[in-house]
Amino acid sequence: QVQLVESGGGLVQPGGSLRLSCAASGSIFSIYSLGWYRQAPGKQRDLVAVITSSGSTNYADSVKGRFTISRDNAKNTVYLQMNSLKPEDTAVYYCNRALAPNNTPFGSWGQGTQVTVSS
Repeated sequence: QVQLVESGGGLVQPGGSLRLSCAASGSIFSIYSLGWYRQAPGKQRDLVAVITSSGSTNYADSVKGRFTISRDNAKNTVYLQMNSLKPEDTAVYYCNRALAPNNTPFGSWGQGTQVTVSS
């Protein structure tokens, strides 16, 4: 059973930055693709970024050039560096394993971490 704990969210002004972390336990972390997903109020949960076991990355169009996903397999942790934040980035952010070919999230969700972008 994989357990996921997200952290690093908070309140930030437009144009600011945050770095999210997701610590995983209970499984063989390094073999999975991992994704960051987000859910804004009243909206579905969408994929933001994904990183494969080999380190290849892909991003939603809305965050390309602003967000960077990375992973540290030794620490069983995946990160999301978010720069040039916009109010529309406000959401609860979650991580999870991502299954090919559509990066469908797999397994239980953690509690998420709230990101609020507001002046």
